[in-house]
Amino acid sequence: MEAILELLSHELKQATRASEKACRDVALRLTGEVNRICVESKRIQASGEVEAWSTALARHRLKQCLKYYQLGSRRGRVELHSTLSAVIYRYITPPQVQSSYQARLTLIEDFLQGFYIEALNAFRRENQLPSDYCPRTLIQLAEYMAFTERYAKRRIPLPGRRNQQLIILRAQTFSQQQPPETSVDIEQAAEGGNGESDQPRSAAPLQQLREQMVAQEPEVAEDTLRKTVVTELMSYLEERQQSDCADYFALRLRDLPAHEIEEILGLTPRQRDYLQQRFKYHLIRFALAHHWELVHQWLEADLERNLGLTPAQWETLLRRLTGAQSDLLRLKQQGASDMAIAQNLGCTVNQVQKQWSKLLEQAWEIRNNLVSGAGVSTDE
Repeated sequence: MEAILELLSHELKQATRASEKACRDVALRLTGEVNRICVESKRIQASGEVEAWSTALARHRLKQCLKYYQLGSRRGRVELHSTLSAVIYRYITPPQVQSSYQARLTLIEDFLQGFYIEALNAFRRENQLPSDYCPRTLIQLAEYMAFTERYAKRRIPLPGRRNQQLIILRAQTFSQQQPPETSVDIEQAAEGGNGESDQPRSAAPLQQLREQMVAQEPEVAEDTLRKTVVTELMSYLEERQQSDCADYFALRLRDLPAHEIEEILGLTPRQRDYLQQRFKYHLIRFALAHHWELVHQWLEADLERNLGLTPAQWETLLRRLTGAQSDLLRLKQQGASDMAIAQNLGCTVNQVQKQWSKLLEQAWEIRNNLVSGAGVSTDE
């Protein structure tokens, strides 16, 4: 396990901006988890390949942790929430009520907030951490979110040699415990209420509990920036007469599953897939050309932060640049306008913008580990 610990510590240090101590602490906890699994698993012990298993398990956990680290605090939470919501979506509808989509989302929100608390307690318990431990730094938060995803997907043995994911069992129990009147109140609240009285309904305690659990430090600036990105992207699509892409984007913002998007837009699965690819094309153009500064600022990947690259990834990018691209990057870092850069490099403004888009695309590929030699793979 010492070799596993050194491997994880080294990879975390190379792929993140966290301190050496923070990387070591996370590596210790991951190593402990891998060790417990290898010791307790009869299948692994009987395989005669415990070392190979431990290395594979460690790399899997490293990959998950780095995925959430690269997403960042907000996008990481959104990713985890979306992943778990998709797993439990069909199990949350209370059996007594034919709930609307919005009412089901409200119940999912209630359930997941409770599940996150359960996962945090499990994380503390399994890593022998204090009862008041909470992740504070980005690498600690990434570690916790990766653990929560694994915890949710643990297979629990059932009678008859069956098994089920832990989060599904919890969701089924949660749904069965919802009284009919609570479900009705939630649905009324989701639809805006009846407007007849300002008196709190019986769902008020549940609403108060939800507000307390989801209460977080205000992120006003980030929320405003996100709304600006959404607004600008919508305008970009409308200006190019891509209203169907704008409709698709609006539904994606609501986290609707593919089959509901198809039903609302009246599309076949094949047509929806084609629309998704067309939207992706415009999204890339928007992010790498037309509004790159706005998008990269939102993603915390602007020039001031080396386009969101780790030190090792930044060195990889610099090695791959041509002489002209290096000059372009230097002038961009100095805050020169496209017109000034064009005059300096002896080319047109259009050529400057195209070359900059290519450079941003290279950085994007390295940041998402799509280029060999860019660090640990975290394919998503």
